[in-house]
Amino acid sequence: MDTVIKVEHLSKQYRIGQREGYKTFRETLVDAAKAPFVRLTAALSREQRAKSKEISVENDSSNSTLSALRSVPKGSDSTLYALRSTQSSPGDDLIWALKDVSFEVKQGEVVGIIGRNGAGKSTLLKILSRITEPTEGRVELRGRVGSLLEVGTGFHPELTGHENIYLYGAILGMDRWEITRKFDEIVAFAELDKFIDTPVKRYSSGMYMRLAFAVAAHLEPEILLVDEVLAVGDAAFQKKCLGKMGDVSKQGRTIIFVSHSMASVASLCKTAILLEEGRPKSSGPSQDIVERYLASFSNIPDSTGLMNATNRRGTGEVRIVEAAVLNQDGHPCSSFRYRDDICIEYSLQPISSSPPLISVVWIRTATGTPVLHLTNMDDPESGPFNVQSMLTIRCMIKDCRLYPGNYLVSLWIAPDHHHDTDFVIDALQFRMEQGQLLQRGFDMNWRLGIYHTDSQWEIIANG
Repeated sequence: MDTVIKVEHLSKQYRIGQREGYKTFRETLVDAAKAPFVRLTAALSREQRAKSKEISVENDSSNSTLSALRSVPKGSDSTLYALRSTQSSPGDDLIWALKDVSFEVKQGEVVGIIGRNGAGKSTLLKILSRITEPTEGRVELRGRVGSLLEVGTGFHPELTGHENIYLYGAILGMDRWEITRKFDEIVAFAELDKFIDTPVKRYSSGMYMRLAFAVAAHLEPEILLVDEVLAVGDAAFQKKCLGKMGDVSKQGRTIIFVSHSMASVASLCKTAILLEEGRPKSSGPSQDIVERYLASFSNIPDSTGLMNATNRRGTGEVRIVEAAVLNQDGHPCSSFRYRDDICIEYSLQPISSSPPLISVVWIRTATGTPVLHLTNMDDPESGPFNVQSMLTIRCMIKDCRLYPGNYLVSLWIAPDHHHDTDFVIDALQFRMEQGQLLQRGFDMNWRLGIYHTDSQWEIIANG
């Protein structure tokens, strides 16, 4: 397969507090009209300086500046971007959003870009989309690029959905006849038949996203860049969008997909790249990279003091001051295997008088998917409790059947389900390791689900 995206030593530097010099469409037209006069003035100025005896020939290399972004044709379907490095003065308040990123993508591949917030994922897509200039490095793209980076980018709020389809399509590079030919498909995909003649300023964010994705998906680009926009839609439309991207990839087009949904990345993408603080940490088969990414969520200990925790909310009459994940021997533990017993233990300290309380242990995956919501009210031997002195609570999960992965534990106490006395979010962490189910014959894996339970089967011969 041919290489359609080639990124070499790509870096992007920002100065904190400084905005990028984006221009409006009006400013671009004005600059274009002024360009001949600017060039003439510059030529006369150079001629005048050449005749001057006071011209300086000293060249100070320390004042080198960033060269302008250049578009160099490489055939009819190729665009090359190359920039020289920027040298900054000592003491500048600078950060590297990307640093020395290199990779290649073949035609028809679907590549996921994953990483924590601030890792540089969106910056990378903005450079590939020619929205942002890189500071260093080189990008080569072969084919028409369609981008869906921010919901409704390119829409005019006063125009109707009908008019914005033509406007947004033109921005993405579609001809008018091409938009007309696909107009009915776009509207049907977006499910906005009743609202297509309504100004988009009256659309919800979900309607914006559906229309924007529908236009971008029907552009039929050779390269489709998709940032985390599917989170805006409902579950049915997310599934529809993922199906559309799958269809696009089967047609031989290339997709770069940024998402915090590890399940989507693992199912849609063949390969993935993990970014960490702007640098590529690892790349390879998407399922392996996703597992490596999830394993990196190890900064929350298996036991901790919570008196000064900031990730909490509540009225504070009683506080959760210590917490731990314990194994079946009662020792703090961060790693468990299938069908181990897990104990969540936490201590409460009264600050002022409070009514009787109930408690909840809430367990989520490392990416935020709720898994278990356990409350002492579900235990017939338990019920509301008073906290008049230091109190220890233990929540025992017997025979835990969570699939392998990293899990976060939040702790909550309150007099009822409408108030928060103390709610410490992601107070603890533990990991379920790989294991093999008896009689199953193949390894358990987080891609198969979240929780396993027993089931009864019948195999009945019909003859």
